[in-house]
Amino acid sequence: MDTNPTKEANAMEKAGSGQVSRRGLLGVAGAGLAAASLAAGAVSAAPPTARQAGSRRKLGSLEVSSIGLGVQNMHRTYQTTIPDRAEMIRIIRAAYDRGVTLFDTAEAYGPFEDERILGEAAQPFRNKIVITSKFGWNIAPDGKRVSSDPLNSRPEHIKAAVEGSLKRLRTDHLDMVYQHRVDPAVPIEDVAGAIKDLKAEGKVLHWGLCEMGLGTLRRAHAELPVAAVQNEYSMLWRGPEAEVLPLCEQLGIGFVPWSPLGVGFLTGAIDAQTAYAPGDIRGRETRFSRENVTANLALVTLLKRWASARQATPAQIALAWLLAQKPWIVPIPGTTQMAHMVENTGAMAIRFTPAEARELNAAVAAITVKGDRLPPAVQAFSGVEAPPRPS
Repeated sequence: MDTNPTKEANAMEKAGSGQVSRRGLLGVAGAGLAAASLAAGAVSAAPPTARQAGSRRKLGSLEVSSIGLGVQNMHRTYQTTIPDRAEMIRIIRAAYDRGVTLFDTAEAYGPFEDERILGEAAQPFRNKIVITSKFGWNIAPDGKRVSSDPLNSRPEHIKAAVEGSLKRLRTDHLDMVYQHRVDPAVPIEDVAGAIKDLKAEGKVLHWGLCEMGLGTLRRAHAELPVAAVQNEYSMLWRGPEAEVLPLCEQLGIGFVPWSPLGVGFLTGAIDAQTAYAPGDIRGRETRFSRENVTANLALVTLLKRWASARQATPAQIALAWLLAQKPWIVPIPGTTQMAHMVENTGAMAIRFTPAEARELNAAVAAITVKGDRLPPAVQAFSGVEAPPRPS
Protein backbone atom coordinates (compact mmCIF):
# COMPACT_ATOMS: atom_id res chain seq x y z
CA MET A 1 0.00 0.00 0.00
CA ASP A 2 1.20 3.51 -0.84
CA THR A 3 1.61 5.35 2.45
CA ASN A 4 3.36 8.44 1.15
CA PRO A 5 0.93 11.34 1.76
CA THR A 6 2.06 13.24 -1.33
CA LYS A 7 1.55 10.20 -3.50
CA GLU A 8 -1.83 9.63 -1.87
CA ALA A 9 -2.92 13.16 -2.71
CA ASN A 10 -1.72 12.71 -6.29
CA ALA A 11 -3.61 9.43 -6.52
CA MET A 12 -6.79 11.16 -5.42
CA GLU A 13 -6.31 13.85 -8.03
CA LYS A 14 -5.75 11.19 -10.69
CA ALA A 15 -8.84 9.20 -9.77
CA GLY A 16 -10.97 11.15 -12.21
CA SER A 17 -8.80 9.90 -15.06
CA GLY A 18 -9.67 6.28 -14.30
CA GLN A 19 -6.61 5.15 -12.35
CA VAL A 20 -7.26 2.77 -9.46
CA SER A 21 -7.65 4.59 -6.14
CA ARG A 22 -5.55 3.89 -3.06
CA ARG A 23 -8.25 1.68 -1.54
CA GLY A 24 -8.50 -0.44 -4.68
CA LEU A 25 -11.46 -2.59 -5.57
CA LEU A 26 -9.83 -6.02 -5.11
CA GLY A 27 -10.99 -7.12 -8.54
CA VAL A 28 -14.51 -7.75 -7.29
CA ALA A 29 -17.81 -7.47 -9.08
CA GLY A 30 -18.59 -3.80 -9.63
CA ALA A 31 -14.98 -2.71 -10.05
CA GLY A 32 -15.37 -2.52 -13.79
CA LEU A 33 -18.41 -0.30 -13.42
CA ALA A 34 -16.56 1.99 -11.03
CA ALA A 35 -13.55 2.27 -13.33
CA ALA A 36 -15.80 3.00 -16.30
CA SER A 37 -17.53 5.77 -14.38
CA LEU A 38 -14.19 7.28 -13.47
CA ALA A 39 -12.76 7.05 -16.95
CA ALA A 40 -15.75 8.42 -18.80
CA GLY A 41 -17.13 10.74 -16.13
CA ALA A 42 -20.45 9.00 -16.75
CA VAL A 43 -23.32 8.51 -14.34
CA SER A 44 -24.29 4.86 -14.42
CA ALA A 45 -27.83 3.58 -14.06
CA ALA A 46 -28.77 2.31 -10.64
CA PRO A 47 -28.13 -1.40 -10.20
CA PRO A 48 -31.33 -3.39 -9.54
CA THR A 49 -30.31 -4.05 -5.93
CA ALA A 50 -30.24 -0.33 -5.12
CA ARG A 51 -34.03 -0.02 -5.33
CA GLN A 52 -35.13 -3.47 -4.17
CA ALA A 53 -37.01 -4.11 -0.95
CA GLY A 54 -34.60 -4.01 1.95
CA SER A 55 -32.67 -1.06 0.58
CA ARG A 56 -35.00 1.38 2.37
CA ARG A 57 -35.12 2.12 6.10
CA LYS A 58 -36.90 4.39 8.56
CA LEU A 59 -35.39 7.09 10.76
CA GLY A 60 -38.38 7.63 12.99
CA SER A 61 -41.09 8.13 10.37
CA LEU A 62 -38.66 9.39 7.71
CA GLU A 63 -37.97 6.84 4.96
CA VAL A 64 -34.50 6.85 3.41
CA SER A 65 -32.11 4.61 1.51
CA SER A 66 -30.31 2.08 3.73
CA ILE A 67 -26.99 3.82 2.98
CA GLY A 68 -26.69 7.58 2.63
CA LEU A 69 -23.94 9.90 1.44
CA GLY A 70 -22.08 12.16 3.84
CA VAL A 71 -21.24 15.48 2.19
CA GLN A 72 -18.56 16.70 4.59
CA ASN A 73 -15.16 16.63 2.93
CA MET A 74 -16.15 17.62 -0.58
CA HIS A 75 -14.68 21.08 -0.01
CA ARG A 76 -11.43 19.69 1.46
CA THR A 77 -10.23 16.14 2.04
CA TYR A 78 -8.65 14.77 5.21
CA GLN A 79 -5.31 15.23 3.44
CA THR A 80 -6.26 18.93 3.01
CA THR A 81 -6.35 18.74 -0.80
CA ILE A 82 -9.19 20.57 -2.57
CA PRO A 83 -11.38 18.24 -4.65
CA ASP A 84 -12.70 19.22 -8.07
CA ARG A 85 -16.11 20.79 -7.47
CA ALA A 86 -17.59 19.53 -10.74
CA GLU A 87 -16.56 15.98 -9.87
CA MET A 88 -18.16 16.28 -6.42
CA ILE A 89 -21.42 17.27 -8.10
CA ARG A 90 -21.15 14.29 -10.44
CA ILE A 91 -20.61 11.97 -7.45
CA ILE A 92 -23.70 13.28 -5.65
CA ARG A 93 -25.83 12.88 -8.77
CA ALA A 94 -24.43 9.43 -9.45
CA ALA A 95 -25.23 8.41 -5.88
CA TYR A 96 -28.85 9.39 -6.46
CA ASP A 97 -28.89 7.34 -9.67
CA ARG A 98 -27.67 4.36 -7.63
CA GLY A 99 -30.57 4.59 -5.18
CA VAL A 100 -29.19 6.91 -2.47
CA THR A 101 -31.88 9.21 -1.09
CA LEU A 102 -30.24 10.44 2.15
CA PHE A 103 -27.69 13.24 1.80
CA ASP A 104 -26.15 14.60 5.00
CA THR A 105 -24.23 17.84 5.49
CA ALA A 106 -23.87 20.75 7.97
CA GLU A 107 -23.29 24.48 8.06
CA ALA A 108 -19.99 23.74 9.84
CA TYR A 109 -18.59 21.79 6.90
CA GLY A 110 -16.52 24.41 5.14
CA PRO A 111 -18.05 26.29 6.88
CA PHE A 112 -20.96 26.58 4.44
CA GLU A 113 -19.21 25.24 1.34
CA ASP A 114 -20.44 21.65 1.45
CA GLU A 115 -24.02 22.86 1.75
CA ARG A 116 -23.46 24.92 -1.40
CA ILE A 117 -22.06 21.91 -3.27
CA LEU A 118 -24.96 19.69 -2.24
CA GLY A 119 -27.51 22.40 -2.99
CA GLU A 120 -26.24 22.77 -6.55
CA ALA A 121 -25.90 19.04 -7.15
CA ALA A 122 -29.34 18.12 -5.83
CA GLN A 123 -31.37 20.64 -7.83
CA PRO A 124 -32.55 18.15 -10.51
CA PHE A 125 -34.05 15.78 -7.89
CA ARG A 126 -34.44 17.87 -4.73
CA ASN A 127 -37.99 16.73 -3.95
CA LYS A 128 -37.11 13.06 -4.38
CA ILE A 129 -34.42 12.95 -1.67
CA VAL A 130 -33.90 13.64 2.02
CA ILE A 131 -31.47 16.44 2.88
CA THR A 132 -30.23 16.77 6.44
CA SER A 133 -28.07 19.54 7.85
CA LYS A 134 -26.93 20.67 11.30
CA PHE A 135 -26.69 23.74 13.52
CA GLY A 136 -25.03 24.31 16.89
CA TRP A 137 -21.57 25.73 16.33
CA ASN A 138 -21.11 29.45 16.81
CA ILE A 139 -20.51 30.48 13.21
CA ALA A 140 -20.94 34.08 12.13
CA PRO A 141 -22.72 34.98 8.86
CA ASP A 142 -19.33 35.50 7.20
CA GLY A 143 -18.34 31.91 8.01
CA LYS A 144 -15.94 32.74 10.83
CA ARG A 145 -16.10 30.63 13.98
CA VAL A 146 -16.33 32.34 17.35
CA SER A 147 -13.49 30.54 19.13
CA SER A 148 -14.14 32.19 22.48
CA ASP A 149 -17.68 30.78 22.59
CA PRO A 150 -17.67 27.80 20.18
CA LEU A 151 -21.25 26.54 20.65
CA ASN A 152 -24.46 28.43 20.10
CA SER A 153 -27.93 26.86 20.25
CA ARG A 154 -29.84 29.90 21.37
CA PRO A 155 -33.22 29.86 19.60
CA GLU A 156 -32.57 33.03 17.60
CA HIS A 157 -29.23 31.64 16.41
CA ILE A 158 -30.81 28.30 15.43
CA LYS A 159 -33.39 30.08 13.29
CA ALA A 160 -30.74 32.22 11.60
CA ALA A 161 -28.56 29.15 10.98
CA VAL A 162 -31.45 27.27 9.36
CA GLU A 163 -32.25 30.26 7.14
CA GLY A 164 -28.64 30.26 5.97
CA SER A 165 -28.71 26.52 5.31
CA LEU A 166 -31.91 26.82 3.27
CA LYS A 167 -30.35 29.47 1.03
CA ARG A 168 -27.12 27.54 0.49
CA LEU A 169 -29.00 24.28 -0.15
CA ARG A 170 -31.38 26.04 -2.56
CA THR A 171 -34.45 24.62 -0.88
CA ASP A 172 -37.46 25.79 1.09
CA HIS A 173 -37.18 23.09 3.75
CA LEU A 174 -34.77 20.75 5.49
CA ASP A 175 -36.06 17.19 5.74
CA MET A 176 -34.16 16.91 9.01
CA VAL A 177 -31.93 19.20 11.05
CA TYR A 178 -29.62 18.04 13.85
CA GLN A 179 -28.19 19.86 16.82
CA HIS A 180 -24.55 19.27 15.92
CA ARG A 181 -23.34 19.35 19.52
CA VAL A 182 -25.20 20.04 22.75
CA ASP A 183 -24.84 23.60 24.01
CA PRO A 184 -24.19 23.40 27.78
CA ALA A 185 -25.65 26.88 28.20
CA VAL A 186 -29.06 26.28 26.55
CA PRO A 187 -31.80 23.97 27.87
CA ILE A 188 -32.71 21.36 25.27
CA GLU A 189 -36.36 22.33 25.75
CA ASP A 190 -35.52 25.78 24.34
CA VAL A 191 -33.81 24.13 21.38
CA ALA A 192 -36.88 21.96 20.78
CA GLY A 193 -39.03 25.08 20.99
CA ALA A 194 -37.07 26.71 18.16
CA ILE A 195 -37.47 23.55 16.06
CA LYS A 196 -41.22 23.56 16.77
CA ASP A 197 -41.41 27.09 15.39
CA LEU A 198 -39.45 26.10 12.28
CA LYS A 199 -41.68 23.06 11.77
CA ALA A 200 -44.77 25.24 12.03
CA GLU A 201 -43.32 27.40 9.24
CA GLY A 202 -42.60 24.33 7.10
CA LYS A 203 -38.86 25.01 7.10
CA VAL A 204 -37.91 21.85 9.05
CA LEU A 205 -39.75 18.52 8.89
CA HIS A 206 -37.83 16.38 11.42
CA TRP A 207 -35.03 16.87 13.92
CA GLY A 208 -32.21 14.93 15.55
CA LEU A 209 -29.24 15.21 17.89
CA CYS A 210 -25.55 14.37 17.53
CA GLU A 211 -23.21 12.99 20.19
CA MET A 212 -25.52 14.11 23.00
CA GLY A 213 -25.80 12.97 26.61
CA LEU A 214 -28.45 10.34 27.29
CA GLY A 215 -30.46 12.55 29.64
CA THR A 216 -30.56 15.26 26.99
CA LEU A 217 -31.88 12.80 24.42
CA ARG A 218 -34.67 11.68 26.75
CA ARG A 219 -35.67 15.28 27.48
CA ALA A 220 -35.48 16.30 23.82
CA HIS A 221 -37.65 13.39 22.70
CA ALA A 222 -40.22 14.11 25.42
CA GLU A 223 -40.44 17.73 24.26
CA LEU A 224 -40.54 17.01 20.51
CA PRO A 225 -40.13 13.49 19.03
CA VAL A 226 -36.59 12.96 17.74
CA ALA A 227 -36.25 11.17 14.38
CA ALA A 228 -32.57 10.24 14.55
CA VAL A 229 -29.37 10.32 16.54
CA GLN A 230 -26.06 10.77 14.75
CA ASN A 231 -22.93 9.44 16.49
CA GLU A 232 -19.68 7.91 15.39
CA TYR A 233 -20.13 4.13 15.09
CA SER A 234 -18.19 1.45 13.26
CA MET A 235 -16.19 -1.70 13.91
CA LEU A 236 -13.43 0.68 15.01
CA TRP A 237 -15.62 2.57 17.51
CA ARG A 238 -18.46 0.64 19.10
CA GLY A 239 -19.19 2.98 22.00
CA PRO A 240 -22.88 3.56 21.11
CA GLU A 241 -23.65 -0.12 21.67
CA ALA A 242 -23.50 0.24 25.45
CA GLU A 243 -26.23 2.82 26.04
CA VAL A 244 -27.07 4.98 23.01
CA LEU A 245 -28.40 2.23 20.75
CA PRO A 246 -30.54 0.63 23.49
CA LEU A 247 -32.07 4.03 24.27
CA CYS A 248 -32.78 4.70 20.60
CA GLU A 249 -34.48 1.32 20.34
CA GLN A 250 -36.54 2.02 23.45
CA LEU A 251 -37.69 5.41 22.14
CA GLY A 252 -38.14 4.43 18.49
CA ILE A 253 -35.38 6.73 17.25
CA GLY A 254 -33.28 5.97 14.17
CA PHE A 255 -29.49 5.93 14.27
CA VAL A 256 -27.09 7.39 11.70
CA PRO A 257 -23.43 6.38 12.12
CA TRP A 258 -20.97 9.00 11.02
CA SER A 259 -17.50 7.80 10.04
CA PRO A 260 -18.85 4.27 9.43
CA LEU A 261 -15.55 3.30 7.79
CA GLY A 262 -13.39 4.56 10.64
CA VAL A 263 -12.13 7.63 8.71
CA GLY A 264 -10.77 5.29 6.06
CA PHE A 265 -9.10 2.78 8.38
CA LEU A 266 -11.56 -0.05 7.73
CA THR A 267 -10.95 0.19 3.98
CA GLY A 268 -7.32 -0.88 4.45
CA ALA A 269 -6.00 2.57 3.54
CA ILE A 270 -4.01 3.06 6.76
CA ASP A 271 -1.21 1.08 8.36
CA ALA A 272 1.65 1.63 10.83
CA GLN A 273 3.71 3.48 8.21
CA THR A 274 1.03 5.95 7.19
CA ALA A 275 2.00 9.61 7.55
CA TYR A 276 -0.60 12.35 7.92
CA ALA A 277 -0.67 15.78 6.37
CA PRO A 278 -0.75 18.82 8.66
CA GLY A 279 -4.41 19.46 9.50
CA ASP A 280 -5.45 15.80 9.10
CA ILE A 281 -7.23 15.04 12.40
CA ARG A 282 -6.29 11.37 12.16
CA GLY A 283 -2.73 12.31 13.01
CA ARG A 284 -3.97 13.39 16.46
CA GLU A 285 -6.10 10.31 17.18
CA THR A 286 -4.20 7.81 19.34
CA ARG A 287 -5.99 4.84 17.77
CA PHE A 288 -3.80 5.56 14.72
CA SER A 289 -0.55 6.03 16.62
CA ARG A 290 2.24 3.62 15.74
CA GLU A 291 1.97 1.83 19.07
CA ASN A 292 -1.77 1.18 18.61
CA VAL A 293 -2.47 0.90 14.92
CA THR A 294 -0.69 -2.42 14.48
CA ALA A 295 -3.00 -4.09 16.99
CA ASN A 296 -6.05 -2.40 15.45
CA LEU A 297 -5.15 -3.74 12.01
CA ALA A 298 -6.61 -7.05 13.19
CA LEU A 299 -9.96 -5.55 12.17
CA VAL A 300 -8.72 -4.95 8.64
CA THR A 301 -7.39 -8.50 8.43
CA LEU A 302 -10.80 -9.78 9.51
CA LEU A 303 -12.58 -7.61 6.96
CA LYS A 304 -10.29 -8.72 4.15
CA ARG A 305 -10.97 -12.36 4.98
CA TRP A 306 -14.72 -11.85 4.88
CA ALA A 307 -14.48 -9.68 1.77
CA SER A 308 -12.57 -12.38 -0.07
CA ALA A 309 -15.14 -15.01 0.88
CA ARG A 310 -18.05 -12.82 -0.24
CA GLN A 311 -16.39 -11.36 -3.35
CA ALA A 312 -16.75 -7.92 -1.83
CA THR A 313 -14.42 -5.25 -0.45
CA PRO A 314 -13.51 -4.55 3.19
CA ALA A 315 -15.52 -1.31 3.05
CA GLN A 316 -18.59 -3.15 1.84
CA ILE A 317 -18.33 -5.73 4.63
CA ALA A 318 -17.86 -2.98 7.23
CA LEU A 319 -20.98 -1.17 6.01
CA ALA A 320 -23.02 -4.35 5.72
CA TRP A 321 -22.02 -5.22 9.30
CA LEU A 322 -23.52 -1.93 10.48
CA LEU A 323 -26.71 -2.58 8.53
CA ALA A 324 -26.96 -6.01 10.16
CA GLN A 325 -26.86 -4.59 13.70
CA LYS A 326 -30.32 -2.95 13.64
CA PRO A 327 -32.92 -2.34 10.90
CA TRP A 328 -33.06 1.36 11.83
CA ILE A 329 -29.32 2.05 11.37
CA VAL A 330 -28.39 4.08 8.27
CA PRO A 331 -24.65 4.75 7.75
CA ILE A 332 -23.53 7.81 5.78
CA PRO A 333 -20.05 7.14 4.35
CA GLY A 334 -18.47 10.17 2.75
CA THR A 335 -16.10 10.19 -0.18
CA THR A 336 -14.54 12.39 -2.83
CA GLN A 337 -13.98 9.55 -5.31
CA MET A 338 -16.55 8.11 -7.70
CA ALA A 339 -15.14 4.60 -7.34
CA HIS A 340 -15.56 4.69 -3.58
CA MET A 341 -19.15 5.92 -3.84
CA VAL A 342 -19.98 3.04 -6.20
CA GLU A 343 -18.23 0.64 -3.84
CA ASN A 344 -20.00 1.95 -0.73
CA THR A 345 -23.48 1.87 -2.22
CA GLY A 346 -22.81 -1.70 -3.34
CA ALA A 347 -22.97 -2.69 0.34
CA MET A 348 -26.77 -2.33 0.14
CA ALA A 349 -26.83 -5.64 -1.73
CA ILE A 350 -24.89 -7.61 0.90
CA ARG A 351 -26.92 -9.70 3.34
CA PHE A 352 -25.68 -11.88 6.18
CA THR A 353 -27.54 -14.95 7.33
CA PRO A 354 -28.27 -15.03 11.09
CA ALA A 355 -25.41 -17.51 11.50
CA GLU A 356 -23.01 -15.32 9.52
CA ALA A 357 -24.01 -12.25 11.53
CA ARG A 358 -23.36 -14.07 14.80
CA GLU A 359 -19.99 -15.32 13.55
CA LEU A 360 -18.88 -11.88 12.38
CA ASN A 361 -20.11 -10.16 15.54
CA ALA A 362 -18.17 -12.64 17.67
CA ALA A 363 -15.02 -12.09 15.62
CA VAL A 364 -15.32 -8.30 15.92
CA ALA A 365 -15.98 -8.50 19.66
CA ALA A 366 -12.83 -10.58 20.13
CA ILE A 367 -10.67 -7.68 18.89
CA THR A 368 -9.86 -4.99 21.45
CA VAL A 369 -9.37 -1.60 19.77
CA LYS A 370 -6.53 0.38 21.31
CA GLY A 371 -6.34 4.17 21.57
CA ASP A 372 -8.89 6.97 21.74
CA ARG A 373 -11.22 7.86 18.87
CA LEU A 374 -10.77 11.65 19.09
CA PRO A 375 -8.30 14.18 20.52
CA PRO A 376 -9.37 15.20 24.06
CA ALA A 377 -10.29 18.75 23.00
CA VAL A 378 -12.71 17.37 20.40
CA GLN A 379 -14.01 14.51 22.55
CA ALA A 380 -15.00 17.07 25.19
CA PHE A 381 -17.95 18.14 23.01
CA SER A 382 -19.46 14.62 23.04
CA GLY A 383 -21.77 13.23 25.72
CA VAL A 384 -22.64 16.70 27.01
CA GLU A 385 -25.87 17.24 28.93
CA ALA A 386 -27.94 20.37 28.37
CA PRO A 387 -28.71 22.42 31.49
CA PRO A 388 -32.13 22.13 33.15
CA ARG A 389 -34.77 24.61 32.16
CA PRO A 390 -35.26 27.26 34.87
CA SER A 391 -38.39 26.59 36.87
